[in-house]
Amino acid sequence: MGERIDTAPCGYISLDRNGHIKEINKTLLKWMGYELDDVAGKHLEMLLSPANRLVLHSYAIPEINLYGQIEELFINMKSKNGEAIPFLLNARKLDIGGETVIDCIMLQMKKRIEYEMELREVKREMEAAYIEKEAAFAELERVNEEIEAKQEELIAINAGLVELSKTDKLTGVPNRRYLEERLYEEIEKFQRTKVPFSVLMIDIDHFKVVNDTHGHQVGDKVLAKLAHILKREMKRGDFTARYGGEEFIMILPGANALMAMDFARSLNKAILEAKWGIVGKLTISIGVAEFTKEDNDESIIEHADQALYESKENGRNQSSLYIK
Repeated sequence: MGERIDTAPCGYISLDRNGHIKEINKTLLKWMGYELDDVAGKHLEMLLSPANRLVLHSYAIPEINLYGQIEELFINMKSKNGEAIPFLLNARKLDIGGETVIDCIMLQMKKRIEYEMELREVKREMEAAYIEKEAAFAELERVNEEIEAKQEELIAINAGLVELSKTDKLTGVPNRRYLEERLYEEIEKFQRTKVPFSVLMIDIDHFKVVNDTHGHQVGDKVLAKLAHILKREMKRGDFTARYGGEEFIMILPGANALMAMDFARSLNKAILEAKWGIVGKLTISIGVAEFTKEDNDESIIEHADQALYESKENGRNQSSLYIK
């Protein structure tokens, strides 16, 4: 990277095709409060909040892959001290020597946003000072109400789209992508507070038999009802998501291994006693793992999965705890 780019009055960052940081200029490092060794080779996600990671994966990356570039994307990045810094991002995908790279230019928006807010305030004061005629005032009020109504409608639409992107359509519970975001937040909380939490991996016993015997429509109804029971049984603050197929994962904030096992056994009982129509009796197997300081987002899922396998091997319709 040349000295002019390194000290340019804008941020510059170059990524590989998977989103890992190859180059970053001094200007952007200074704005973000990082040293080069803090970010080199790391994924761009480390500089984004969970909400903006969603923007990255649901919009920015697909846009770049489809059109080769993206222009004027408003995004908040997270500085080393946790401050949200607004940027306007332009990016372009290039092929250099057979290697795909994504070059990004970042312009800080903080001062511009402050300036626009000041202009809006001045505009409001001028309108209040010069609007004298009752008819003009009434018309302005009508226009403002119409604008606000459209803004609220747009906010509602955007909120609905975000919610849809996080929800499993069949069961109505969060999907795997949202699970990953929530698990990351829970790990960050654990690292700050050391408050325990546990993960349950839940699998329907002999679900293939249900589909083969009664058809996939009945199988879908079983999945939806199981999700409903899990939501009904979980405590305030707990989290349930569909992991894939007939597997569900629950996150239990504040629950250690013993508390999580007690809860898991109560789920076994609730599912066994539920009415399943033509399916008859239905049971689930559960794997339980408590998050420790040696764990990460991948290992805690793996440990819960190993405990689930133990429940299956020991006859199903039971809960097993992962023990290191």
